[in-house]
Amino acid sequence: MIASVSGRVAALAPDSAVVEVGGVGVLVHCTPATLATLRPGEQARLATSLVVREDSLTLYGFATDDERVVFEMLQTASGVGPRLALAMLAVHAPNSLRVAVASADVKALTMVPGIGQKGAQRIILELKDKLGTPDQAVDAALNGRARRQMWREQVHAGLVGLGYSSRDADEAIAAVSPQADAEEAAGRVPEVATLLKAALRALSVR
Repeated sequence: MIASVSGRVAALAPDSAVVEVGGVGVLVHCTPATLATLRPGEQARLATSLVVREDSLTLYGFATDDERVVFEMLQTASGVGPRLALAMLAVHAPNSLRVAVASADVKALTMVPGIGQKGAQRIILELKDKLGTPDQAVDAALNGRARRQMWREQVHAGLVGLGYSSRDADEAIAAVSPQADAEEAAGRVPEVATLLKAALRALSVR
C-alpha cells in the first residue's frame, strides 16, 4: 500500500493533483479542501490510499492521516465505494462525519450527493461503532444537541403521567416540535414546562 506521497506539485485539476515522486508524476484524486492546500511548483505531502481494481489502480490523497483513515473506514459500509467516500469528505470534515453518525443525523449525510435517506440510515447503522469518537470540541456540541433533544422524553413522560396514552403524547409532541425547533435554532434549550403546557393545549383542542 502507498501510505503517502511527497514531492513537487506538477499540476492541479478540479478533482486531482499530479505530484512528482522520484521523477514520476503520480495522479492523486483529492477533495476540494485538500486541493486548496496545494500550489503548483511547491513541495507537498499527501496521505494516500490506493484502491486496486481489476482494471485500474487509483490513488486518493488527503491533507491529513485522519482523513485517509476515515476514507478507508467509510468504504466498509455497504454501497460506499471510494468515489462516494471522497464525496462524503468533500462535504463533511472527519469529525463532522463522526458527529453525524454518532447522533444518527440522517439529514447531514443526505447532504452528500448520491446518499438518500435509506443509504444514510444504513451507513449510520454499519459505522456507528467504527468511526471513532469525535474530539472534545465536537463531543461538546454533540452533548449539547442531546440535551436540547431531552425535552421530548420529559414531555412524553409528563403527559403519560397525567393519564394520556403514549399515542396521544406522541401526537402532542409532534404538534409542539416546531416551537422547540425554533428554540434550538436560536441556540437555546427548550423549556420543558413551556412545551408541556403547549402540548396540553394541543390535546385540549383536538
